[in-house]
Amino acid sequence: MDSTCSILIPSNVKIGYGRSVIAEVAEGIKLGEGTHYLLARNGRGKTTLLRSLARVLKLQAGEFTVSGRVQFVPEDIEYNSHLPARVILGSLVERERLEECYRFADRIELDLKKPYRSLSTGNKRKISWLMAEFSCDPDSGDVLLLDEPFTGVDSYVREAFMEYWESCDSGVCRLVSCHPDFDSMSIRSAVLISEGRITAMDSSEGYRWGDLKGGLL
Repeated sequence: MDSTCSILIPSNVKIGYGRSVIAEVAEGIKLGEGTHYLLARNGRGKTTLLRSLARVLKLQAGEFTVSGRVQFVPEDIEYNSHLPARVILGSLVERERLEECYRFADRIELDLKKPYRSLSTGNKRKISWLMAEFSCDPDSGDVLLLDEPFTGVDSYVREAFMEYWESCDSGVCRLVSCHPDFDSMSIRSAVLISEGRITAMDSSEGYRWGDLKGGLL
């Protein structure tokens, strides 16, 4: 496991709000560099787990260890409504990676000139994703906690995201909350929340979403 970016969650960790426990880790979870999908039905604790790992929420019990610079990208993040995407990204992404960021924005059909208020939900999500990904420094290690980055984007953009993750997994540990919308989606590493239990699964051959979703309660 790459020590520069990792998430270690022991079996005594419990997540929730106030005094209410939503879920607890059944066995110790170790996530290293690469992309890990956080899967669960609605209301089972996906966002709660991400917020807890970002230390926005206090754990109900236990403690975890995150190695690397943490970026939490919530689903409801907003930017100045009058600024175009080019200006927003230009103020958040390091100059050395800005042109690369703009080129990928063009690939996923984000209009950099359009003001934020005029963008669709999917295009707003693209800005947050670009900001997070192109702010990473693989030499120092980053942990990205992405809450529903696929919201509002079509299959072409989703596949572009996933292709990027496959090609740029060195020095980055991603935990991605999502609801896959096609059964053939291949998942090599997953964190599952079901019936109040948080578990991890990984396979070099990969799982299919169609096989995993039936076990989520």
